[in-house]
Amino acid sequence: MTFAPRALTMFGLALAAGVCAAQGTAYVSSEKDDALTLIDTRTLAVKGTIPICKRGRHIQRLPDGKLMVACTDSNAADVIDPATGKSVRRVPLGDEPEAFDISPDGKTIYVSNEDEAEASFVDAATGKVLQSIKVGQEPEGVKISADGKTLYVTSEVASMVHVIDVASAKVVKNVKVGKRPRRMAITPDGKELWVTNELGSSVSIVSTADHSVIGEVKFAVKGARAEDISPVGITMTRDGKRAFVALGKANHVAFVDVPGRKVTDLVLVGKRAWNVTLDKAEQRLWVINGLSDDVTVVDVAGAKAVKSIPVGRVPYGVVIVE
Repeated sequence: MTFAPRALTMFGLALAAGVCAAQGTAYVSSEKDDALTLIDTRTLAVKGTIPICKRGRHIQRLPDGKLMVACTDSNAADVIDPATGKSVRRVPLGDEPEAFDISPDGKTIYVSNEDEAEASFVDAATGKVLQSIKVGQEPEGVKISADGKTLYVTSEVASMVHVIDVASAKVVKNVKVGKRPRRMAITPDGKELWVTNELGSSVSIVSTADHSVIGEVKFAVKGARAEDISPVGITMTRDGKRAFVALGKANHVAFVDVPGRKVTDLVLVGKRAWNVTLDKAEQRLWVINGLSDDVTVVDVAGAKAVKSIPVGRVPYGVVIVE
């Protein structure tokens, strides 16, 4: 087939537009809709949904580019191919899975099983449970180190972070942090673990060298009661200079200077700000609001909300594919 120069140009533009449309998508899980909501990251408009297993919660991108969403009521995860917009397989994750992380080689899924008070190592290809490790009650956040050697799991009831040696599948240390720890981020240099404390209105900072608590960031929001400042989701910029923390029922997201360990900005978002993620350019922060059933997109440079987008009922997590 031969294209005239103008036709070739138009074909190229159409093809490029199609690629951008396929890649510029935010995928939002919702606990009560058994579906992912798809948002066009350019227009900030909802463009469709994908059916998934029951009570979709934590969602993450896999090393091969596919998406995995844990479904608590299905005791499994769906693996979604962004190219087709369909689930390509379902992986058993044990009882009541909520959060998970993936080994750097993509072969192992690390899962918190809330009702069993266990952290599970699951073979990503077969769904076979390789190890089950007892931890504190109501394990939640799961984070693997960049070298794949150390796994961190939070226990909400014990107010601890359990440090697990992956090779031996044993807890090597229990770190007491703030009240009801939820999610974690590791600084890009690998030296610090930042842990959100939902009932402590704070983030605990843990040294990864000796697993001691070396600092804390406290949050305060004018007009909000301390018990309503409930940090959960956290993400960091690639250079490790800024962190963004969703403050739960305080309905704000906090911008934090990581080296200075201080809050620089507070941005009003929706009700019960739950989880957060950055786009690839780190220009926009996407905030999941669990009680207003929407996503707030925040301009990072201006520290201001630019749009709230209605999604499914009780949204939980978001992944952006660009």
